[in-house]
Amino acid sequence: MNSLVKESDAAVVRPVDLELTVLMPCLNEAETLGACIAKAQAFLARKGVAGEIVVADNGSTDQSQEIARQTGARVVNVPTRGYGAALLGGIEAARGRYIVMGDADDSYDFSSLDAYLDQLRTGADLVMGNRFQGGIAPGSMPFIHKYLGNPTLSFLGRLFFKIPVGDFHCGLRAFNTEAIRSLRLQTTGMEFASEMVVRSALRGLKIVEVPTPLRPDGRSRAPHLKTWRDGWRHLKFLLMYSPRWLFFIPGFSMIAIGLMLAATLFFGPVKIFADVILDIDSFISACFLVIVGVQLVSFGALSRSYAALAGYLSRNTGSMTVLRHFTTDRLALAGALLVAAGAAMFGFALYAWALRGFGRLPDPWIPRIVLGGMTVIVIGFQVLATGFLLGIFEIPRNPSPDRRARSPFADEKL
Repeated sequence: MNSLVKESDAAVVRPVDLELTVLMPCLNEAETLGACIAKAQAFLARKGVAGEIVVADNGSTDQSQEIARQTGARVVNVPTRGYGAALLGGIEAARGRYIVMGDADDSYDFSSLDAYLDQLRTGADLVMGNRFQGGIAPGSMPFIHKYLGNPTLSFLGRLFFKIPVGDFHCGLRAFNTEAIRSLRLQTTGMEFASEMVVRSALRGLKIVEVPTPLRPDGRSRAPHLKTWRDGWRHLKFLLMYSPRWLFFIPGFSMIAIGLMLAATLFFGPVKIFADVILDIDSFISACFLVIVGVQLVSFGALSRSYAALAGYLSRNTGSMTVLRHFTTDRLALAGALLVAAGAAMFGFALYAWALRGFGRLPDPWIPRIVLGGMTVIVIGFQVLATGFLLGIFEIPRNPSPDRRARSPFADEKL
């Protein structure tokens, strides 16, 4: 994890006897910060927990830092802007064996963290709050977030990564400090919430959910969250961490549809119904669909291989097992054969045209053979180029110990 905390804040001795750090990211939260800290202190006192309250301040210009210090919290200055940056800085500076993180807008009840701590004590690595189970008070979540944004992004997270979490973006969650530090999370914006869940699942950490009530925040100003901008950042992150859904599934779908349509139209026009007839234009579209599909699959293979090499995704998955069989030599041979086959198809069509004196072509199959041959040639070059790019990834290298240590999957058997 890159240091995001000022040296004066980070250069502290972390006592081994602190069980819990209550971490609050903060950017001008003077209206509600004091109440949140008081509730967290009440929880620590009621449970007899050895803990601390850390406010990761992201450049507040109001009285937030003074309020935090006056009420007994430790302030960590995080100059790098962003929700994720503030949390990364706070996690880096935390002294507790466990961390409970939550927004400092008084929408979560820091005095009732019992379920979170109990789950951590029984072996959970990441405890997610579920606001849909805990109850969302009227006015506490915008309509579009409650019924569209959150359910959609949470559904995609479950679909892409098989994570049994119903609320991907709950701002109140708890985790084992060292387990999350070992992930070396990177994102500095609101998508940090998704990265923590996805990377934890990919590492195989134990993730559980607890019901968490949500109530309207106590601030008079608008929240920092921007609906469309931050929603897109979450979606983009989920797609980038899932080459299967970003590239492979769309690509193979296009290839299948294109091949079926091209095979149907190869020998001539096909009447669908009434005056609807599919002819050469539809055949051309089918050929382009196959080409684009192959390109997407190529991008998927390249991105998945790079993600494994860079340590973003595990090497021990079914897709990587398949990709290991597609060596540069095999793909180069396949590409060359496809180019040769396409050239042969093109040459045959040219010969058939020559027999007709290069005049008009009443037979519908000759231009289809020309288009089919050109399509196969293009696909052959795509496969050939993909094979050599994958070969570049396979060039032997001797990574430094520091680079090896930064990989979140460095300890896995390859």
